[in-house]
Amino acid sequence: MNRHVNAIAGRLSLRPPQRRSLEILDRISEIVPPKKGGDLAAAVAAIRSEFPTVADFEREFPSLCFALATGVGKTRLMGAFIAYLHLAHGLNNFFVLAPNLTIYNKLITDFTQNTPKYVLKGISEFAISPPVITTGENYERQIASGGNLFPVTINIFNISKINSEVRGGRSPKIRSFKEEIGESYFEYLAGLDDLVLIMDESHRYRASAGIRAINELKPVIGLELTATPFVETSRGPVPFQNVIFDYPLGKAMADGFVKEPAVVTRENFSPIGKSPQSIQQIKLEDGVRLHESVKVELETYARQVGERIVKPFMLVIARDTTHAADLMQLIKSDTFFEGRYKDKVIQVDSSVKEEETIERLLKVEHTDEPTEIVIHVNMLKEGWDVTNLYTIVPLRAANARTLIEQSIGRGLRLPYGKRTGVTAVDRLNIVAHDRFQEIVDEAKKPDSAIRLQQVILSNEQLQQKTVTVVSQPQLASKLGLQSDGAAPSAASGFHEAQSVFNADEQKIAKIAYDVIRKFETQPSRLPSVGHLQRPEVQAALLREVESQYRPAQMELDGISTQPDLAAIVAKTAEMVVQQTIDIPRILVVPKGEVKSGFRPFTLDLVRMRYEAPNETLWAAHLRTGQIDRIGVCAGAIDEQRLEDYVVSGLIDFDDVAYDEHADLLYDLAEQVIRHFLSYLSEEDARKVLRLHQKEIASFVHVQMQKHFWQDTQVAYDVVITRGFTELRSSAYTTAADEAPLDFRISPSDKTKMSRYLFGGFSRCLYPTQKFQSDAERKLAVVLERESLKWFKPAKGQFQLFYRSGIEDLEYQPDFVAETDTRIFMIEPKDKNQMGMQDVIAKRDVAVEWCRRATEHAASFNGKPWNYVLIPHDAIAENMTIAGLAKLYAVGVTPRDRR
Repeated sequence: MNRHVNAIAGRLSLRPPQRRSLEILDRISEIVPPKKGGDLAAAVAAIRSEFPTVADFEREFPSLCFALATGVGKTRLMGAFIAYLHLAHGLNNFFVLAPNLTIYNKLITDFTQNTPKYVLKGISEFAISPPVITTGENYERQIASGGNLFPVTINIFNISKINSEVRGGRSPKIRSFKEEIGESYFEYLAGLDDLVLIMDESHRYRASAGIRAINELKPVIGLELTATPFVETSRGPVPFQNVIFDYPLGKAMADGFVKEPAVVTRENFSPIGKSPQSIQQIKLEDGVRLHESVKVELETYARQVGERIVKPFMLVIARDTTHAADLMQLIKSDTFFEGRYKDKVIQVDSSVKEEETIERLLKVEHTDEPTEIVIHVNMLKEGWDVTNLYTIVPLRAANARTLIEQSIGRGLRLPYGKRTGVTAVDRLNIVAHDRFQEIVDEAKKPDSAIRLQQVILSNEQLQQKTVTVVSQPQLASKLGLQSDGAAPSAASGFHEAQSVFNADEQKIAKIAYDVIRKFETQPSRLPSVGHLQRPEVQAALLREVESQYRPAQMELDGISTQPDLAAIVAKTAEMVVQQTIDIPRILVVPKGEVKSGFRPFTLDLVRMRYEAPNETLWAAHLRTGQIDRIGVCAGAIDEQRLEDYVVSGLIDFDDVAYDEHADLLYDLAEQVIRHFLSYLSEEDARKVLRLHQKEIASFVHVQMQKHFWQDTQVAYDVVITRGFTELRSSAYTTAADEAPLDFRISPSDKTKMSRYLFGGFSRCLYPTQKFQSDAERKLAVVLERESLKWFKPAKGQFQLFYRSGIEDLEYQPDFVAETDTRIFMIEPKDKNQMGMQDVIAKRDVAVEWCRRATEHAASFNGKPWNYVLIPHDAIAENMTIAGLAKLYAVGVTPRDRR
């Protein structure tokens, strides 16, 4: 892989589909170098030989389309393309084309240094000498000042600025003669021998006039980006013939880059007997109730994880401008939720220019802007890149496919850039009571945009059979213990170690091993595995084995040989010592009485505004079919006092004790009730409290956390529940007819590294292992040479947990290795992931665990633990463990590194 691809992908933190696009451009530039005057037919043929989806460039120059779903990050990919072509091929002139004024302005901002979403941030070459941004407004000044002579120039123009067919028949100014350069700026650009054309939303440039203008620029290569790689015609959509990479919406959803769309209806809803006006009213009201529920969920999540609070809004799609005006009047009326939304609704329609409409809509994302309901006539198109649209109420006639594909496009972007794991925060709601089943059925069709993913299997893959292989620890095999999972296939080349005992001795060895496992839970007796070889421990083991061992039948003295129990027990203990690394089970518990509580405070309830519910709502996820029941109160108890709903919800939290906090709890509950009664009747407030008791309690509880106090003098005890732990088995899926590969040899196709099973180890505590990267394989080579013993831990081996958002997730370290002097927990990580939040969270809990384990080891003169976080590019087979630890050990002093 070109080193520039790796560097740019790391510096710009590219997502996998963005990186893959860059890798494809790297390969294309090898097949067809970017230069003018090439043979187009030969270029198409060369590219098609590796990328069969490319049938034609559809331009008078090589042009390739990267079809990436909305929300994946097309603008950042443009920056990556520019950085790559400049750094790898020395190209200095780029022309970025926008389809409308809004996207044009957005692109100018995103390519301007020191702006929030600057797409070239991290490219050091551009930090020193940033590209010159030339636009439709400043190109004449650039010409006059010699700006076109700068090393890298990025021209950003709206298509209307270069199209020769403009109103009144006049040519655009860009085609006018400029004395300073002896030609028009358009002609100057067309004459450059390194001009690269990047077309944002390229489906907008397929009309004849647009094609002619683009062809006249004569770029060396065209790079097209769009989420809709087809042209709409009267006969239906016509797909592009130059799509080289397709990353559809269904794949983006599955990979978690966008929200999950769900269609919402009432439980047991039937449109039969209801007028269109009645259905419309129900959908609008339920949309508002859902919107208010989402608003609370978003604030609760933000407070829990310390993120900015996102203000959601609801989009209502009207039939026409008359219908939109009627809806506006309805929502502004006093009869619609008592007029509470009259100052929170705007109408945008054809009476306002598209650019002005989108500019107005973009302001809805700002938390200080009051709008929470937007009424719009047309399905919104590209350029409207808000992240806070959570509820869509379509009230215009359209088939189910149109509703799905066009409704959801503008609401898929995630406010935090990634999924949170909280369903309400990650879900886009489409309220369509009367179309619920129709939309669900459409989403289930094989060609639905929601589900459509391209999976192309080769003949080899179709014929290949796979098996599950359970890799049990070498210790189990040497003791003759049976695997507790799928048996290895003989044809797979999987070979376990042979038992050191005969059949009769294996029974005794198993008893001895079971006793050792029982001793694991007595760290005072057995603080480390090495203590198994102490005479007093072996004597205790032997007594236990003698009490449990029963010969298969009565044996006569002098006729059959009595097994030497002491020798078998000693040998079993020796095998356990050889094949185990001391991994203690560590618990941290407070010592003495812990004093804590919550200080009184005033709740912030501005954003908690539930509307009184009528029915339970159903939300069916279109991709997965998951059903969420919103506002369910199954099992809820009718409380006598309204405050009791809040209090009973709060005492369900582990850190809230009623006896100690009763006064505070009722004070907070009274604040909540006063808030609800300020806009709801007592009856409606009871409905809200009954249906949303859990969400309301969570909303209050998360604010309580900021007012938590605890006695800072509290000390903690480290409790070791096990001095060492039994190694767990690992299960792998592998090809049935493929033997494990030699771990010393790098496979030819490293992109499939996770498929391969590796063997041939002598110091690994398992017969086979899998690696996620070639860097991990290289590290295994180092560990085989440098360590006494090593292994890759199975899930649950350490029972280490780290906080990710509001969840506690298990951390499974990549490697553990023991040397003569210490034990290492080792984590190789891609260089561009080293600063990620989850990596840092894992590092912190691992460092603390290693510190506690080292303190335990010091009590019996055992080996200290070190955590080592190594970037992939630092791992080479000539490295030593000591050398890597010296550079990358975390949480140790310089003295500890020696």
